[in-house]
Amino acid sequence: MNEMLQFVVRHGYLLVFAWVFLEQAGLPIPSAPLLLAAGALSGTHQMNLGLAIAFAVCAAVASDSMWYELGRRKGVRVLQLLCRISLEPDSCVRRTQVRFGKSGARVLLIAKFIPGLNAMSSPLAGIIRMGMRRFILYDALGALIWSGTFMTAGYLFSGQLERVAARAAYLGEWVLVLVLAAFAGYIGWKYYNRHRFLRKLRIARITPEELKGKIDAGEDVIIVDLRHALDFDAQPDTIPGALHMDAAELEEAHEVIPRDREIILFCACPNEATAARLALLLRSKGITQIRPLAEGYEGWRSRGFPMSRPKDESQDAQAVEA
Repeated sequence: MNEMLQFVVRHGYLLVFAWVFLEQAGLPIPSAPLLLAAGALSGTHQMNLGLAIAFAVCAAVASDSMWYELGRRKGVRVLQLLCRISLEPDSCVRRTQVRFGKSGARVLLIAKFIPGLNAMSSPLAGIIRMGMRRFILYDALGALIWSGTFMTAGYLFSGQLERVAARAAYLGEWVLVLVLAAFAGYIGWKYYNRHRFLRKLRIARITPEELKGKIDAGEDVIIVDLRHALDFDAQPDTIPGALHMDAAELEEAHEVIPRDREIILFCACPNEATAARLALLLRSKGITQIRPLAEGYEGWRSRGFPMSRPKDESQDAQAVEA
């Protein structure tokens, strides 16, 4: 901690800006220790607390605005990329969408305290075409709450942090070893959880080419579009004949789902997470002719296969039950 404090003293506010910007850009370098250190230095009058918070807020908003613009331009592909390179389970996309659906822009006020939500909230705001001014307002307030919380804590407990720093200096290199070991353990734990999640989703997929062949041959298959409402509003075109239903609605209708026809589920999640999870659940309830679509919505669209507007949602439940 002592070395951290001295490092911050030497490089000051620009270090706070650069560190926060890079973390919000996606690098796995947590800002909390640095923000605490900056607050502690403010408590000993070696930094200005308000100025340090201002630099952190500006850095966060600058980085988040970049992700917002990428989401606005590239759509759900940005979320899929983030989930593929993230150690968070692929369901992080769905969780973020659900939170946005319930709370809207207010999600940005707490997003930075929740790692998975923080990574997805800015591009998702761009995908749903949230107004730029509204986004910056809520994102800046969220960054202010986040950075202010950590720096104020460092400020209030600067005396205790100095004693911790002195103790760390006494222990010397062992502190660095312990910190690195803890960080490695955290990464390993997240990596294990991600792969355990993916193992649960192992189920035979149907390829876009196979599905198109069935449609062209006139086979009687039921195709269900499980994309979240936010994804659907951004890209309302879907696979011809597909029914747009929420995953919860389809799960509740399991008793009346026909067992004599093949059911194809697709979503916009990386690794088809939502479709695969629901297919496994429905198989456990005796519906065996059910398969997720490999590569999901983007896999079908990227091949240039036909698209159409979905059937009237009022008829969806009746069509599945038929």
